[in-house]
Amino acid sequence: MSLILSACGSNASKEEKKPNIVFIMADDLGIGDLGVYGQDVFETPNIDKLAAEGMKFENFYAGSTVCAPSRAALLTGQHTGSTHVRGNGEFPLDPDKKIIPEILKEQGYTTGMYGKWGLGLKGSSGSPEKRGWDEFKGHLHHVDAHFQMPDSLDVIKEGKLEKEKTPENSYANELFTDAAVNFIENQEAGNPFFLYLSFTIPHAELLVPNEFMENHLTEDGESKYKPEKAWPEGRHYGGQKYPKAAYAALVESIDAYVGRVMDALKQKGYDENTLIVFTSDNGTHLEGGRTQADVDFFESSGVHRGVKRDLYEGGIKEPFIVRWPAVVEAGTTSDFKGAFWDVYPTFSEIVGLPIENEAVDGISFLPTLRNEGDQKQHDYLYWEFHEFGGKQALLKGDWKVVRLGVNKNPDAPVELYNISSDPGEKKNLAETNPEKAKELQMLMDSVRAVSEIETFNF
Repeated sequence: MSLILSACGSNASKEEKKPNIVFIMADDLGIGDLGVYGQDVFETPNIDKLAAEGMKFENFYAGSTVCAPSRAALLTGQHTGSTHVRGNGEFPLDPDKKIIPEILKEQGYTTGMYGKWGLGLKGSSGSPEKRGWDEFKGHLHHVDAHFQMPDSLDVIKEGKLEKEKTPENSYANELFTDAAVNFIENQEAGNPFFLYLSFTIPHAELLVPNEFMENHLTEDGESKYKPEKAWPEGRHYGGQKYPKAAYAALVESIDAYVGRVMDALKQKGYDENTLIVFTSDNGTHLEGGRTQADVDFFESSGVHRGVKRDLYEGGIKEPFIVRWPAVVEAGTTSDFKGAFWDVYPTFSEIVGLPIENEAVDGISFLPTLRNEGDQKQHDYLYWEFHEFGGKQALLKGDWKVVRLGVNKNPDAPVELYNISSDPGEKKNLAETNPEKAKELQMLMDSVRAVSEIETFNF
């Protein structure tokens, strides 16, 4: 009897043990840029392995079509019609709304973040040392994250934010990966940790270490992907002779960095009870020499229309992979329609923290990860974007409306698409199905809250 009780106690302890959480975010990676999502020009074996050993989501969406609001939606559990930060511009997080590292820290997690922040400058309510991070090394300002070989990074030291000079000729994302690996190696068994690795690539500038670039050059040092149109020196982003080759190399560098993180987890024995998420903040970009022809060449947006700054599928539908060997069955696929604002309630449920009184728009997809219980579904998903004339989009089931030019005309007519039969959003059905268009337009007009920041009102 004592042996039985002992075994039961051991199993209960294992089930109650809080998992480590590693969230890895690429910057401007298209859904078609990974092998597991159809990429066949270059290779991403480590990320593909995450999917093979975990769950691949087919219908997961970013928080927005540019970086800051997408990250805000992730960390607050609110879509861009609710959350405080709805656009780029160094707007700080709402001091009265808890974010993921804060709720995890309350549950005993050690927290570390490395990479792009963009949610508040030093001294603001969004400064990282005020928002639940024990460790931070990266870029506070999103424009600083445009450059791959910065001379300094923002770092938390003894609870204060400081500038730290980078080693000569160093690449930022290699430094972020080094810091993430070091963070893992310094964690003690039994004490859960949350690691947020927020890469600044494959966003421009299209500069990458030679060890990755050489895989995409011929023996003569020419690009394997001719024709190439060089991006000249002297502009905002540094010059690049071979933008297509450099973009492929940047994606492969991310894959290599993911492999390093995985190796560190395994070496420490944390592999089994660590939940790992890999995703991207928005669709692929047209910056630093990258053109629409380049996007088409690699099929970076998959079968979808649009890129970064679009609310068509190519701008917001993202790769989303979850690996958690203790819970998630290997090699599984999910059709759950989710978005970044679902991550907050999911992590909350995983660590046993009720969120009934929290102002969130997301729903937990833990039942999907466990493949048990009833998975709640969204009534709709909503986005708004305040650049390029203002844009809105709403997805309800297979029906999606997109409205452009809302800064000048908040009542502008909507475009209507059925993304099941028309994933490329090529056929606007608003005229042939005016009832559905009107229904979704009325819903879209009802779901957003007026922002305290005038910039984010139509």
